[in-house]
Amino acid sequence: MRIRLVPEQTDWPFLAHSRTVFLGSIAAMVVSLLALVVIGLNYGIDFRGGTSIRTQSMVPVDVGAYRQAVAPLDLGDVSITEVFDPTFAADQHVAVVRIAVQKGDEAIAVQRVREVQDALRVIDPAMTFPLVESVGPKVSGELVKKAIYAVLAAIGVVLFYIWVRFEWQFSLGAVAALVHDVVLTIGVFCILQIKFDLAIIAALLTIVGYSLNDTVVVFDRVRENLRKYKKPALKDVLNRSLNDTLSRTVMTSVTTFLALLALFVFGGDVIRGFVFAMMWGVVVGTYSSIFVASFVLLTLGVKRDWSKPDDKSGTKFMTK
Repeated sequence: MRIRLVPEQTDWPFLAHSRTVFLGSIAAMVVSLLALVVIGLNYGIDFRGGTSIRTQSMVPVDVGAYRQAVAPLDLGDVSITEVFDPTFAADQHVAVVRIAVQKGDEAIAVQRVREVQDALRVIDPAMTFPLVESVGPKVSGELVKKAIYAVLAAIGVVLFYIWVRFEWQFSLGAVAALVHDVVLTIGVFCILQIKFDLAIIAALLTIVGYSLNDTVVVFDRVRENLRKYKKPALKDVLNRSLNDTLSRTVMTSVTTFLALLALFVFGGDVIRGFVFAMMWGVVVGTYSSIFVASFVLLTLGVKRDWSKPDDKSGTKFMTK
């Protein structure tokens, strides 16, 4: 007996309130951009520059005691957080001490790192430091620029690829969905203040690929149905196409999300930010493929027969 996540035949009116849903998406993007300006991203050491020291002890972590121990060192901006993970042993207590570089400094001196370690060993002489990471401010500034260029380049390549494979209306619909996904992902990282580092950039690029794959599947069915059904309105053809691909969309999204959920729970705190971004990307990517990309295509309009040239392509079947 097979289990179906959605019925074999569906006729759900996805585009019945498409304008309202699209305006809601625009509002969410505006909120995300405001969060980026007002709250800002919680940049990791990759982007800020500084040193991150991971501690491991058999004594329970007391953030106040840790802070009091390093206070006499006058380190400036110091962030101390306890790390929780279900895979840790009962006597395994982990924390991360982040020290931002001072103005004019290239990096935290090795001697200063040793001073921090010695100060923390006062709390637990058996404390170990399994990971120490340092990044200079110049390197972090270059990483920020390269990360922005990487995301923009990915979106630009997608724009060109969809334009060549389909038509410019499909291309703009796909890019609108990708921009929506990236902006909302950045927004949720601003609001939740989850550390934003190079791993999250990798997640953003992966989200672009995932969302594009979902959108192309829907658009491919749209093109087939536009050739097959000549009389129904474009809105009805889009709705039929979304229902035709719904089973595949849900199955792919659910199975991917379950795999990511397992990684989020058992994968450890090192990759948790990356996995969270991917989980969020699966949700918003599926949503944008159904509602955002389809609404843009519905607004721009497309031609019905690709075998014949049409100078009025993009306006001939515009909805009123």
